[in-house]
Amino acid sequence: MINPFEKTQLNSTGIYLPRLGFGGAPISGISMKSFGGVEEKEALKIINLAYNKGIRYFDTAPLYGIGNGEKRYSKVLSKKPRNDFVISTKCGRVIDVEKYEKPKSSSEVKYTETKTIKFDFSSDGIKRSLDDSLKRLNLDYIDIFLLHDADIENLENEAVKTALPTMIKLKEEGIVKAIGCGMNQWEMPSRFIDNFDLDVVLLAGRFTLLDHSSFEIFLPKCIEKNVKIILGGPYNSGILADNNLNHNSLFDYQHVSENILNKAKKLEKISKKYHIPLKAAALQYVMIHPAVISTIPGPQNMSQLLNNLEICQLNIPEDFWKDLINNSLIPANAFYPK
Repeated sequence: MINPFEKTQLNSTGIYLPRLGFGGAPISGISMKSFGGVEEKEALKIINLAYNKGIRYFDTAPLYGIGNGEKRYSKVLSKKPRNDFVISTKCGRVIDVEKYEKPKSSSEVKYTETKTIKFDFSSDGIKRSLDDSLKRLNLDYIDIFLLHDADIENLENEAVKTALPTMIKLKEEGIVKAIGCGMNQWEMPSRFIDNFDLDVVLLAGRFTLLDHSSFEIFLPKCIEKNVKIILGGPYNSGILADNNLNHNSLFDYQHVSENILNKAKKLEKISKKYHIPLKAAALQYVMIHPAVISTIPGPQNMSQLLNNLEICQLNIPEDFWKDLINNSLIPANAFYPK
């Protein structure tokens, strides 16, 4: 059983993060794979419900909905006391908006806009990303500012030369309170924390019941260097929350491979033996690791949000975790709720 509202201080930043946060990709309106395509009216209801249920940490990015994710948060959170919630957003991409005239009839003109989003790891690009996010969020400062997806186009050199040094200066100026990076691998963040004083890494999908790739090297290094982990993708984009495991289940935004599907079915079989939802085991397993300060599943509807809160608080017997170890499904030295 885990208290989802228990808070831990993020280093010396003055920021306190709860064990359970809110991942903002699905409610941003992105209509691709597991990112939901949630309509704005429904998205605002989900955000309001999260706040009313006690969730106080919300993650987003300019990429999510090409700015719409931040704007939707603003419509709810900008009306709340600023010191009552924590926002993390990201940089490394900027959004260009072009308006053009589209004739609707011979006597009427309709103005339409197109948005394009592109990587920009330059110092000016990082500053512009921050300014644009502040405007979309309608906030005066950002709590946690994360360099986003440096691995997508192999932008490690640019990150080291311009992006991360600029973010450090922004933190020194007090415009952001904490800095870090967010991506779907652990190797590049591992190199970053060797060379920069980062507060946090948002690690998506690389520490789960199905993927322990970061467990032996990266997570211990984060503990040693006092770099906290925000854990994204605890369900590996859906498969660990799927009640009907099959070849159409999503793992890391793609249809699952045979090998991963078989492992998921083994996990599911043991979960059923103990009458535990696999989703509950997946969430509690990552939340308990001492490197992880907060976990941010992204609900696509109100039922998923309420379920995330509920399954944190289920009792899972110690024998269940030992069974996973005995079947080589989690490491022998795994941390688990006791």
